Amino acid sequence: MNSSPPPPPAAVSSVIAPLSSLPDFDPRLVPVVGVDTHLPAVPLQDQTPGALRARFAHPPQWEPEVVMEKRFMNREPAHASVLLAIIQREQPMVLLTERTAHLSTHSGQVAFPGGRADPEDATPARTALREAQEEVGLAPEFVDVLGSLPTYVTGSSFIITPVVALVRPDCVLTPNPYEVADLFEVPLAFVLDPANHRRHVFDRDGIHREWFSMPFQDGEKTHYIWGATAGMLRNFYRFMMAG
Repeated sequence: MNSSPPPPPAAVSSVIAPLSSLPDFDPRLVPVVGVDTHLPAVPLQDQTPGALRARFAHPPQWEPEVVMEKRFMNREPAHASVLLAIIQREQPMVLLTERTAHLSTHSGQVAFPGGRADPEDATPARTALREAQEEVGLAPEFVDVLGSLPTYVTGSSFIITPVVALVRPDCVLTPNPYEVADLFEVPLAFVLDPANHRRHVFDRDGIHREWFSMPFQDGEKTHYIWGATAGMLRNFYRFMMAG
């Protein structure tokens, strides 16, 4: 971890919806223990559509940094997929959602479009495309799937396959209001720069958890990217820097 003093945690109003189903736990209030400013960012020339296609066509040897969270929910494991959608704007952007507060799992959190696999889904990519269409209205004809990253197991027992894809900038998005409270985009360069990756450690009542956060300021609103979403983005960074 970087030895430089971490910035203080941002103040959080009590009226903001909780970002965890765990009682008396708000990840935004857990201090930052390190920021990886010592690690290099992925060069911009490696973030172009051509460079991304080439990397997935000939992937390097690498190991994901984050593969499994500490389990906090006693449920049967379930397979799921998410779409790490990179919209090909002049500045490439990653599509993210904020889940509605009433959902049974990960309510109110920042997430990729995606969800649980159905028996008729032939591949993880099919799950990701179907769920993205149902959740944010992203039609498959706008999507060019590049490949997948290793699975990520959440504390709620979901075995998630992140499917990475390029998305045409003329795509039409119509979020499902039942599942999506907000839809926004974050620059790809932001999530591929470890200077924006903050480390957290939580110890209480015998529970030890570690995670990344990547808070993104969008005008007056801060989108708090953390947990599984931040972990998969961290793995994407490691994949892009490998070799």
